[in-house]
Amino acid sequence: MNSAKQGFTNIQKIDSDIIVDLKYATTDNFTQQIVYNFTTAIARTGTAQKLAVASDLVKKKGYFLKVWDAYRPVIAQKKLFEVYPDPHFVAEPNPNFSHQKGVTFDLTLVDADKNDVKMQSDFDDFSTRAHRNFKRTAEEEEYYQILNNAMLEAGFVGYPEEWWDYRDSEMDSYQPLAADPNDYS
Repeated sequence: MNSAKQGFTNIQKIDSDIIVDLKYATTDNFTQQIVYNFTTAIARTGTAQKLAVASDLVKKKGYFLKVWDAYRPVIAQKKLFEVYPDPHFVAEPNPNFSHQKGVTFDLTLVDADKNDVKMQSDFDDFSTRAHRNFKRTAEEEEYYQILNNAMLEAGFVGYPEEWWDYRDSEMDSYQPLAADPNDYS
């Protein structure tokens, strides 16, 4: 892989239309605690470039991407796992795991007015409603397919347990690397 793709990039510098609402920078998450001290979403440059492709695909259909989580430092993962130690939904802290390498996004769609669209569950719903194979309504299915098709076409794979979790299909090409997202504002 090209070494230029290995570093980190602020995703909004690649596509300013991507909405960033990092849930773990607020108390609006399942822990009800602030988990990390930054509001800038970063990812490995190659992964961020793929997200820009997905963003273009959903914009052509009249929607935008909203990112709830991107690169997550190991210390933040440790906090999450302490609160909810279920590896089906919260991975154990490991610098070689997807969010902690900066190759994964938790995201959804918003409409042209930047309103959330109806998806099958809320973010960080730890029930079967979150699973990709959950039976969706026709409206939920339409939005899910727009998001899913764009992410797959851009080079991501979906995590079966969480409809919002997409990982770079080339994630294994990235070695662990730490960064401070505040340096990318």
